Amino acid sequence: MVKKDRDFILESNRRSLAYGINPNQKKSKRILSQKELNSLITKNHTLISVSEPFINQLYSFVRDSEFLVILTDREGCILNITGNEDMLQKAHETWLVPGAYMSEEDAGTNGMGTSLKEGYPLQVTGEEHLLRILQNWTCSGAPIRDNQGSIIGCIDLTGSMELVNSHTLGMVAAAASAIEYMIRHIHCSDLHERMERYLDTIINSLPSGIFTVDMEGKVVLANEYTYRILGYSREEFNSVTGMELFPNWKDIVQRIGNGESIYQEDVYINLATNKNEVNLSAYPVMGEGDAPYEIVFVVKDVKKMRKLANKVTGSRAVYTFDKVIGEDPDFRRIIDFAKKVADSKSTVLIMGESGTGKEIFAQSIQNESDRKNEPFVALNCGAIPKNLIESELFGYVGGAFTGAKTEGQPGKFEIADGGTLFLDEIGEMPYELQTRLLRVIEEGNVRRVGGSIEIPVDVRIIAATNKNLREEVDRGNFRKDLYYRLNVLPLRLPPLRERPGDIPLLFDFFMMRKSRSLSKKAVDVPDYYMEMLQDYDWPGNIRELENLVELIINTESLPTDSFERRIPTASIAKEAEDLTLEDMESYHIRRILKKYEGNITLAAKKLGIGRNTLYRKIEKYEIEAP
Repeated sequence: MVKKDRDFILESNRRSLAYGINPNQKKSKRILSQKELNSLITKNHTLISVSEPFINQLYSFVRDSEFLVILTDREGCILNITGNEDMLQKAHETWLVPGAYMSEEDAGTNGMGTSLKEGYPLQVTGEEHLLRILQNWTCSGAPIRDNQGSIIGCIDLTGSMELVNSHTLGMVAAAASAIEYMIRHIHCSDLHERMERYLDTIINSLPSGIFTVDMEGKVVLANEYTYRILGYSREEFNSVTGMELFPNWKDIVQRIGNGESIYQEDVYINLATNKNEVNLSAYPVMGEGDAPYEIVFVVKDVKKMRKLANKVTGSRAVYTFDKVIGEDPDFRRIIDFAKKVADSKSTVLIMGESGTGKEIFAQSIQNESDRKNEPFVALNCGAIPKNLIESELFGYVGGAFTGAKTEGQPGKFEIADGGTLFLDEIGEMPYELQTRLLRVIEEGNVRRVGGSIEIPVDVRIIAATNKNLREEVDRGNFRKDLYYRLNVLPLRLPPLRERPGDIPLLFDFFMMRKSRSLSKKAVDVPDYYMEMLQDYDWPGNIRELENLVELIINTESLPTDSFERRIPTASIAKEAEDLTLEDMESYHIRRILKKYEGNITLAAKKLGIGRNTLYRKIEKYEIEAP
């Protein structure tokens, strides 16, 4: 049973501190030598061998995402880690390696050690980890029990913190249950009979059509899901041949005959009533002389697979409006409008300069809508070569062009089905493709490049641009009909210079986040410096402010060249009161003159001095007219 509240985190933290865990320690207290690890692996041979196929199946679901599958023994010692090369390297850098103990006594609060201690599946994310070195991870761990109910290990999915999702915990819990089920039956005297029943149950419980045919195409056996996904009754399917099912049957037989396996290729298959795309894997069953005599087919629903992949790999919206920073009244009115239209199916056009947060708004709209659990797919129309945008958007069939995958590939519209497609820099879309985009938006059908089948899609469009599309229409660079089709719900995000009151809020937010991610100390800045930031025009908007904060943290200095060249660079250690009176007076006069656009009368009045006095100080400090 999964605990619903997060009290276990506080309890685990208290236990870990009592064990003497230092949040700043860089690795587990115990890491085995290779010889010791080999001995432990031998001791846990049954656990490892039984878990292997389930680990492989679990990893197949997250293969293309930043996740690791980890198996530990009863004390939390890592027995093996499965993942891609990049993720294994990241794991090594945080001492998530075979032989490392992840128990609370050795590594504090974490998905593996805490689930072993608590005895149920749980998830630990980000700062919930006691060790700071682990705070970039999200870990979902589930204990594994033997036939006597004793905990013998833990299976865990660990990935980047940004990918936290409750579905990963469900996947881990299901895998642990399956492993336990296998272990219980291994200890039964009638192992062979029960293994057959177990495998039959597993095959029928998997959300995939699994069936075998001989090399002539005759169906040998099939699981229950096969009939559901393909639309045949048991009797009908047993009389169907491989040639009738697969338009490319001859190619499949040839590849299998050459000893190949077919892994997760999107192909068309003849269903009972129509033709549809499925995800297909095929494996040879080898007989005497290493010649295949049957083929095992695994057929999966393409749309369900894409939805699962989107949830795990990050094709989803992560930002919400409560994470959007700003108290400017006009800015808050824009947020209120965006919330109001979030549930509409109408297209949204977000306009604003680069760096104003257009994608953050797009994701927040998605998460405010009834599509929040569906895919959020982004495409930057200005970052993809013009000759590739069409295939990226609409997909292509096998052999559509030189270099195309033989099995074809779905486009962003298909991947986003049921959710939202965010088209960033829409003004950069080639003119000749704008007609196709308009047609898909209006008809709700997409046709792959080189294909003839119309594929229905349910996709909400949110477009964004830093250009004036109305002017682009007048210049003949953008279709008028597409402009009006996109500009149904317009949102204009203000540049940062129009909301100076929000600059301190954003500065503090970035200072806190960047100092944590860089493992450096957050710094305070004097008031005069913050006033300089508020007077600056910020051509790079919020992105430029974020970069400045990162520069300050890394260099331990307060750059002023971009804001006021006449004020000397100040160090973090030098606060405003340590500057000379002349430095402060020079800066203040410059700021007031800039504010009043060089009007000596108004500036002198604001400063509380006479015009002649102001002229003398301008000459003294060599101040140039703004």
